[in-house]
Amino acid sequence: MGKKSSSSGRWLDRQRRDPYVKRVHEEGTVSRAHYKLEQLDRKYRLVAPRQAVLELGAAPGGWTRYLAERIPGGLIIAVDPLPVAGGPGVQVVVGEFGEEWVDVRIEELLAGKKLDLVLSDMAPNLSGIRAADQATSIHLADLTLDAAGRWLKPKGSLVVKVFHGEGLDAWFAETKRKFEITRMVKPDASRRESREAYVVATGWRRE
Repeated sequence: MGKKSSSSGRWLDRQRRDPYVKRVHEEGTVSRAHYKLEQLDRKYRLVAPRQAVLELGAAPGGWTRYLAERIPGGLIIAVDPLPVAGGPGVQVVVGEFGEEWVDVRIEELLAGKKLDLVLSDMAPNLSGIRAADQATSIHLADLTLDAAGRWLKPKGSLVVKVFHGEGLDAWFAETKRKFEITRMVKPDASRRESREAYVVATGWRRE
């Protein structure tokens, strides 16, 4: 009991000292994820007006709200089994990406249009078994790369949350073959102790 209490105390202390948690409360953003995408966008110029964007793992809507504010006249398709805070130009699909009906709904919303940007902030529901959780995260990254292959326009861009561990190097190498420039970066808004990183790939090569 004492160990659990001590761990909870450290977590609360870290939350109180976290500048991005503080900004969420002060600025009214949905989550700290907002700042991750903001930092990636400022550095790599990913988002522009009138784009068509597919966002996977959208809940609770930190990225979705950011996109809605910066893509006037565009189409944002936000997919997640949990509720998503949407906004102007946002079409929310409540379901698991990879299910057949979700793919069909995305096709309907695109109506023949190709995507400028595919984003994924999907992460595994942690089981506590690190090898299994890592395998799931690579599967989610594979699903995102598959989405790019189906719907991304030539020269389009991809952003995928990944976790360092087995299988990532091979996945990264495959992604590099499909894009002109592929980078692995860790935004300042990511927690320093987290294994997460983001792959930012630009210049989709027509398959």
